[in-house]
Amino acid sequence: MVDKNRFPIDWEVDILGHCVRIETGSRNTEDKKDNGKYPFFVRSQKVEHIDTYSYDCEAVLTAGDGVGTGKVFHYYNGKFDVHQRVYVLSEFDKVIGRYLYYYFKMNFLKEVEKYTAKSSVDSVRHDMIQKMQIPIPSTKEQASIAKILSDVDHLIIALQKLIAKKKAIKQGVMQELLTGKRRLPGFSGNWQESVLSDICLVLNGDRGIHYPTDSEFVKTGIPFINAGHLHKGTVDFSYMNYISEQKYEVIGGAKIKKGDILICLRGSLGKYALCDFDGGAPASSLAILRSNEKYLLIQYLFQILGFSNFKRMILEENNGSSQPNLSAESIKKFIFLRPDIKEQKAIAQVLSDMDNEIQQLEKKLDKYQQMKQGMMQELLTGHIRLVESL
Repeated sequence: MVDKNRFPIDWEVDILGHCVRIETGSRNTEDKKDNGKYPFFVRSQKVEHIDTYSYDCEAVLTAGDGVGTGKVFHYYNGKFDVHQRVYVLSEFDKVIGRYLYYYFKMNFLKEVEKYTAKSSVDSVRHDMIQKMQIPIPSTKEQASIAKILSDVDHLIIALQKLIAKKKAIKQGVMQELLTGKRRLPGFSGNWQESVLSDICLVLNGDRGIHYPTDSEFVKTGIPFINAGHLHKGTVDFSYMNYISEQKYEVIGGAKIKKGDILICLRGSLGKYALCDFDGGAPASSLAILRSNEKYLLIQYLFQILGFSNFKRMILEENNGSSQPNLSAESIKKFIFLRPDIKEQKAIAQVLSDMDNEIQQLEKKLDKYQQMKQGMMQELLTGHIRLVESL
């Protein structure tokens, strides 16, 4: 039961079954059409398309089963069709569609988790939605809450589109600069075709009897880095595993030096990060790339790893079955074009500047998303009231 005391005294609390029509669609995934005229809502955040429509209305939609259960939500107003295991909430009474969308999105997963002892929710039953309680301010206040959250959504979507555009532009610039199709001012001369192992060491960590177990991790010590610690080209220490200095001394394999690049060989293939620190050991899912900077600037190699040609090589060399898998030997054979060190430095600088611009936009996006979460928490509980709605 929702504690009515959590909400303003002038807000009503009712169950969704009294406020909306709740039903599921009738279509199958196979009904989608790539160039279909209408949106087709399935059990994922991605919206497919279809040539038919069964609904022409304002609706809130959520996945009824699968990995998106309690996590996938859509708001739409117009003609659309729906998968048979997607719930459609429509014909709103006492609640405004967009207000319901935001409250439902913030609270529904917690609601369905009440009905299961498992860590993940497999499916949603009709009565789980019907019995969910929702606080209902005045229609005017609902509209005000929905508008301010919708405005923030528009800012977030615009920023996401800008980031996607900047990343696409960078890939285009990489295609020109990393292949020599376009030369930066002041540079000429031939480039060399290089095999990575000729000018770069590819090193593995310990995979033997001294490999650390979970029980050997300590609160502070030497970083023991796995693929989960690689984030957007850097090593994230937020949830780092550490080993003692004594353990660090006995484990074999390569140890990390400042300027090394860590690259993932299993799972998230090709995920990589530049190390700006000395000390640490890689997990068995990672390899260390350590370049001979007389021939290969590490910042240039860092950009090569984000280039589509390298990503294509990873897909071609993947020898995993159920889990994607690469060998260090495969990476050693990677062939790429290499200018002299001065031109490498100039190219890396141009691309690094583009990375920095994208990173600043992503930080801004994170800030907006965090701000939106805070606003939802305050506005949808009535902890903050909008003056114009009172």
